[in-house]
Amino acid sequence: MTPPLSERLYQRLVGTDDGAAGGLDQEVAAAVPRNATRQVGALALQSAGDLVVDAKTVLAWLLAAVGAPTAVAGLLVPVRESGSMLPQAALVPWLRRKPVRKWVWVAGAVGQFAAVTVMALLAATATGATAGWGILAALAGFALARSLTSLASKDVLGRTIPPGQRGQINGWASVASGVVAITLGLALRVFGGDETDPVALAWLIGVGGLTWLLAAAVFAGVVERPEPDPADDAPGAVATAVRLLRDDRPFRHFVVARTLLLVSALTPPFVVTLAGQQGGAGLAGLGPFVLGSGIASLIGGRLWGRASDRSSRLVMVAAAVIATGITLTFLAVLQVDALREAAWLYPTTYLLLAIAHTGTRIGRKTYVVDLASGNQRTEYVAVSNAAMGLLLLVTGAVSSAVATQGPQAALLFLAVLGLVAVPVGLRLPEVSGERAAAG
Repeated sequence: MTPPLSERLYQRLVGTDDGAAGGLDQEVAAAVPRNATRQVGALALQSAGDLVVDAKTVLAWLLAAVGAPTAVAGLLVPVRESGSMLPQAALVPWLRRKPVRKWVWVAGAVGQFAAVTVMALLAATATGATAGWGILAALAGFALARSLTSLASKDVLGRTIPPGQRGQINGWASVASGVVAITLGLALRVFGGDETDPVALAWLIGVGGLTWLLAAAVFAGVVERPEPDPADDAPGAVATAVRLLRDDRPFRHFVVARTLLLVSALTPPFVVTLAGQQGGAGLAGLGPFVLGSGIASLIGGRLWGRASDRSSRLVMVAAAVIATGITLTFLAVLQVDALREAAWLYPTTYLLLAIAHTGTRIGRKTYVVDLASGNQRTEYVAVSNAAMGLLLLVTGAVSSAVATQGPQAALLFLAVLGLVAVPVGLRLPEVSGERAAAG
């Protein structure tokens, strides 16, 4: 008898350790192939949508097209990233009362669809400050909905997929979204033209929003075993955060390492800024950067996913080394007049940084899921993301202040953070795959 499609895909895509259930309930263990393929599909659809409303590229291009104030563009990345992280610690008590967490993810996906739809309508009908601040407000709503999917996804992953396979789930989702990004990037490059039409971008964003509706439908089919509600006297968000950061040394160490890994997240916007100063306006100029994001996901997703299941700690360290080396090399090349205006320099640098950031993202997601279990995982994800949101605002403000001396000064500051991340990451305890078992 031919196995179901989900099982065939699972066997081809995910390397397993002799079918180890990893302590999963019998019903959930039997549904691992279905759960794996559905989570890959849902996360891939979400990632594909993310590429269409990327704050670093598409939304920045859109704000320029509608004539929004420059101040709005500077707030895009902080609002998008911090807005999705800061609420998570406060959401933990509410989430812990949910015996089944997948519906929280579904609600977050529907919320992101609604927010993206508002962005598309504003792009098509408004201009200037109205469009700019309206899109930023919609982005804040998007980020709040994203906090639900971010918090619930790691919890559902830990409940439904055994250790040794979780990094591959994130990796294959990145690969699938990379295919979409490459297609989109090539289309923008070939058909985009030299003018940026806000209505065309509105259609692009609106169609991209549908990916979250599809993702919600796919994720709803995940098989998850209900778990009993915790005690009503569970500590509040602030008390939980203080306790974990004060008393849990491995977790505190992870939060510090994750903050220092911001080199791969915050450097790309400055590369795009420098590219803009060299010319290349219009939708066609946006194409190479979207294409770079796709290639990075396609290459890095599979590579970093498997590596994270062996050692997510070393993946984060390797990503920091790569991102820092690329940033320093880029700064050195900029000192050569003949190379500073080369058309290939900025998209190539962006691509390499995106590959490093894919490693950072997959490594840290796998690490925090493997570091804890049960409701402790929910606390770890929420508190680390909330702390990261605050630290991102601080680091972003410092790098923006340094950027008043020029984008190159900000890049140098971020490269220093990356250098410090290497020894900090090496001190993290091993929690993933064969290395953790050997330890």
